[in-house]
This record gives sequence, C-alpha cells and structure tokens, in this order.
Amino acid sequence: MKKIQMVDLVSQYQNIKPAIDSAIQNVIKNAQFINGPEVSAFKAELENYLDAKHVIPCANGTDALQIALMALDLKPGDEVITPSFTYIATTEVMALLGLKPVFVDVNPETFCIDSSLIEAAITSKTKAIVPVHLYGQSAPMNEIMEIAERHNLYVVEDNAQAIGCDYLLTNGKTVKTGTIGTIGCTSFFPSKNLGCFGDGGAIFTNDDELAVKIKMISNHGQSKQYHHDIVGCNSRLDNLQAAVLRIKLRNLDKYNDARRAVADQYDQFFSSYPEIITPARAKNSTHVFHQYTLKLEGVDRNKLKDFLAEREIPAMIYYPIPAHRQKMFETFGSASTNLPHTDWLTERVISLPIHTEMEQEQLDVICNSIAEFLKK
Repeated sequence: MKKIQMVDLVSQYQNIKPAIDSAIQNVIKNAQFINGPEVSAFKAELENYLDAKHVIPCANGTDALQIALMALDLKPGDEVITPSFTYIATTEVMALLGLKPVFVDVNPETFCIDSSLIEAAITSKTKAIVPVHLYGQSAPMNEIMEIAERHNLYVVEDNAQAIGCDYLLTNGKTVKTGTIGTIGCTSFFPSKNLGCFGDGGAIFTNDDELAVKIKMISNHGQSKQYHHDIVGCNSRLDNLQAAVLRIKLRNLDKYNDARRAVADQYDQFFSSYPEIITPARAKNSTHVFHQYTLKLEGVDRNKLKDFLAEREIPAMIYYPIPAHRQKMFETFGSASTNLPHTDWLTERVISLPIHTEMEQEQLDVICNSIAEFLKK
C-alpha cells in the first residue's frame, strides 16, 4: 500500500504526466514566462468553465482577496462582515487595508456563515459581506445576496476551497460558486481541488467596470504601460503555472467526483458510530470536499490524532484557533465576540485524508484504525 497522504499530489501528477510535462516544456522552449499565451488561454477556459464574464489571474489567493477589496474603494474603518471560522487570509487582508472585520458565527452543521445572524451585525459602517465556501460547499448565497441587496452591500466570495461547486439560485438556475456575488476569489495552492505547482490565484466578476479596475490593480495600477492611474500591486500568474492549470482544469469535474466518492464511503462507514458526525450537505449546494471534516462527540481529538499518526495516517485540524481569537485582531477587541458555534467547532473538528487518487486499501486502513480507537 502506498503511504497515506492528506493530498497525494505525486500520484495525481503521474496520472497526467505526459500532458503536464509537454505543457511545461513548451513554456520553457518559448521562454515566455510572464503574461504568456498559457495565461491568456487559461483565463478564457476558466471563464468558460465558470460561465463568468471576467477572470483575472493573479499570484495567489490572498492577493485575490486583497485586490477584490481594493477594487471596491473601501475606506479605512469600513466594516466587512465575515466568519471567524476560516483560514486567516480571509480576514488578514481586511486588516492590511485598514478595514474592520465584523465576525459572525457559523452554522455548526455546514461550517459556513449563518445568514440568519448577518443583519444584526450590519451598521452604518458596513460595506461588504465576505462569505467563505468552507471545506468545499457553498455558504447560503441566496439569503446572503438578498441581505446585500436590501442594505446595498458588496459581496466578495472566498471560493478558495470550493471551485467547481454548483449552487442552485432561487430563480432555478444553477451556477458556480464564486460567480454569484460582486466578486469571487480563489486560490490555486497545490493542495486545492484545482491546484498548480506553486502559488496562484484568480478573481472573477461579471461587472465590466470592476474587471477593468481589478486588472489595473493587479498590474501596478496601470491603464496602459507606464500610465499608473491608481495605486496597485504586482500580482501575476506565471505562464508555467497557467500551463499546469489548463491541464488540471480539464480534469476538475472528474477530480471532484473522485473526492465525493471517497466522502460517500467515509459517510457510510461512520454512520454506525454515534461519536462521529459526518459532514452535512448545505441546502442548494453540491460538495466538492476540499476537506472531509468530522465533528467528534465525547472523543479525545488529540489522542485520536496521535493514534492515527502512530499508524502513519495523517489528520489535520482546520482550524484550531479562529480568526477572532488571533493576536493580530486584538486591537479590534474581537476576542470578546460571542461566537459559540465557532468556538465549539474549533474543539471538535478533525479532517481526514481525501484526494483524487485514494485507493480502497487506504480508505479501509483509515476507517478501521478509527474504529479500533473508538473501541478502546
């Protein structure tokens, strides 16, 4: 049996090796490393996949979030509503821009922001909502968009963990997450469902004017060469990474199906263990299982993690310290924010290996090892 990995990128590469190697060699042969034809082609192909008018590739997912917020002309002191139960990048960029993150609790079943709590957090300073499509399924975007429309707020979707996820709108149309709000952002970090061989990211929008501005910001604020109209940054997707992403994008739906198949087997196995709560499925959303995250009831999480590690089975805790309890936000007084579900989840969640090349023997070893621990 192959060594069990949280994400087996080596095996994934081996299965698409000829296409990847050829694409990389073509970039090297032509020596077009920045803003080359692969970036342009990937941009067009991702626009087609998402059915989005505009995709602006950039250097990483954190840059994508920062550029998106910069494009909305938010001012220091403006408030942005967002969950605390997420990777720190979501809220870090707000602090970098002098914005104030206003933390709202999550739904303990889906792990995504609880839309029923958003309106109570809105003040005269609120300018945007940043929902996170956590672990691979959508936040409640129908409700979020209705709230945003009532209060004239922007919506920036953090889609780093859910690319390829489908969402059913109230009008009966199915769309991809990241294309519903004002702007969507994603990361192509190697372990993501659509990952490159380094860092990469992208920003999506259906707004023509915003697309022009986002593109300018990501390229030093230039309207044309040497004409810098606004303050921007330098955030580009490498041509090499775009070449890799073009190959992987063609396989993305297959990859997400493979992750769902693994999740289904986990679900079935753990259904007879009341101490283990398997991931819920959000209303109106498919699940692409960037992570397969359990909730534990009456189980010592650290002992379970150590038990699995002794058997060379990795497990991760996403996330042990929520954003509102991080030292970087002390100046906002966020530690006193009452987020009971967020705090409860940080003590009970654990994520198991899930990826596109998992073998049945590996799944059996993981499940049987957890069963052995629970019987102790």
